[in-house]
Amino acid sequence: MSKISDKVPNVTARKVRTEKELAQAIKQNADTIEISGDLKNKVIVIKATGQVAWVVAIGGIGVAIAAIIAMPTPAAPAAIGVEALGLTGVAATFHGIIATPAVASTVVGVTGKTVALSAVSIGVAGGGVGVLNKLRSYKLEKKNNVVILRKK
Repeated sequence: MSKISDKVPNVTARKVRTEKELAQAIKQNADTIEISGDLKNKVIVIKATGQVAWVVAIGGIGVAIAAIIAMPTPAAPAAIGVEALGLTGVAATFHGIIATPAVASTVVGVTGKTVALSAVSIGVAGGGVGVLNKLRSYKLEKKNNVVILRKK
């Protein structure tokens, strides 16, 4: 005889406001993620980026993420993010990386500087570009003053 809990799917829901919280929710395979604050607008842009443009942008984003994760720091790589490094640290590293013409033209040209910084922060907090690709696999719904991401 099966228990009721065997028949009910394990549904997880998370509410997030920061890049670090979003990365954690995605890594934990949350079924539903409610995003509020300024982050919701950045996620809309990341999700709206076309497939071809995303392939171009993710290469530059990956370079930035790898460079930040490789930075010597007392914090674990997955803990590095806007909160852990402080905006100045991430921004300084990000701006140094995007100073190269190839990276600047792909990342900032496709998403814009603010969204690119947010994408890099999500990737760093999530441990790599995989979390960003997984983010793009969620279905996005706009509801009131929040964005809801649902697993497809």
